[in-house]
Amino acid sequence: MISQEQLASVINDWWYYSVELAPGVVTKGADTPRTPMLPRMMMRNCDLAGMACLDIGSMEGLIPALMARKGASRVVATDAIPHCAKKMDVLKAAYGVQFDFHQIGLIYDLSTKLSPYGGFDFINLSGVLYHVFSPMHVLAGVRPLLKKNGLMVVSTNVIKRGDHTLTFNHQGSLQRELNTFWYHSVPMLDYLLRTFKLVPIDFLFCPHTEVNPNNFVPGLPSGYMSVVCRATDDVDGNEPDAWTAHMRRASWEYIGLCNNAMLDAQPVSQIRYTGAGAPEARGLSLMEHIDEPHRIVATVDDPQNSQTLRLGDLS
Repeated sequence: MISQEQLASVINDWWYYSVELAPGVVTKGADTPRTPMLPRMMMRNCDLAGMACLDIGSMEGLIPALMARKGASRVVATDAIPHCAKKMDVLKAAYGVQFDFHQIGLIYDLSTKLSPYGGFDFINLSGVLYHVFSPMHVLAGVRPLLKKNGLMVVSTNVIKRGDHTLTFNHQGSLQRELNTFWYHSVPMLDYLLRTFKLVPIDFLFCPHTEVNPNNFVPGLPSGYMSVVCRATDDVDGNEPDAWTAHMRRASWEYIGLCNNAMLDAQPVSQIRYTGAGAPEARGLSLMEHIDEPHRIVATVDDPQNSQTLRLGDLS
């Protein structure tokens, strides 16, 4: 429970998420009520009981609160600056949860910045890769923090086409938002995940539509994709190609930016994925499965799949 004083101190602030802080008292978030929250839906199938969890770019802490409610043994929330610290504290009080907060600055070199925590069984990297100059630099920094056999949810804006490209937000043509730079093609996202030894085992896709005019571009087959990946240690026979295998051994960028010593020293996680994921040796092709009806989520059908957190929500 939070006091009336705590409630009054934040209820009129700007909020990224809609959060019920007291019965019937809900903050006004930035997203439309009909927009599904795919990372939340994907995390529901990850058994977090007793697991160490990391959330990248936590804002007020909706995902960390749900991690704690799902029984995680340790939860670390992060953001560039503590701009939501007061709201995060009020959310913790309202939901009776505890989690740490770590200020990380720019979302690069996280294996160095977060090295005191060791490793994590589950990492949520959602809504990040299109907001940074270098998506590969981000993945290189995050990947060594994931335990062997651990799960990572990676969610970002994509374009449904068959090439291996990143499309730049030229003159704000994709989004007017000033921190949006890149949309991955779907095969490009798949390739990069596998490059960093992350095998896609399940995903959801939300096409951009007129429901949210901030990211809808007529004629562009874009959308938001949320992928559950399993960290693989033995990658023999599971490489995107022979070039990638050699690149990991010889590229100055990969060697310098992806801490392989930390990655190789991680213990094995026992985290379970309870959804109907693909066989985890090779995973699934994102492009080949993107049109499957059960993977397409256009609008919210269940309030617990939305960007709104309510007091009774456990996932």
